[in-house]
Amino acid sequence: MSAQVRAPTARVCERCERAEYWDEELEAWQIDTDDGEKQVGNPHCLHEWDINGAFNPVVDNA
Repeated sequence: MSAQVRAPTARVCERCERAEYWDEELEAWQIDTDDGEKQVGNPHCLHEWDINGAFNPVVDNA
């Protein structure tokens, strides 16, 4: 049995709802769009990402 560790590919701020996705090509977080509009949230927010324990980075390859 071996396990793999995976990284999240999307995140949303719990305070201002800024949405971002991980761009593999740029190797950086990018602002998500909804119907062509960037989901920037509040530019002055100290973003609190939705890290609540529901995301499990370990994938079991059984």
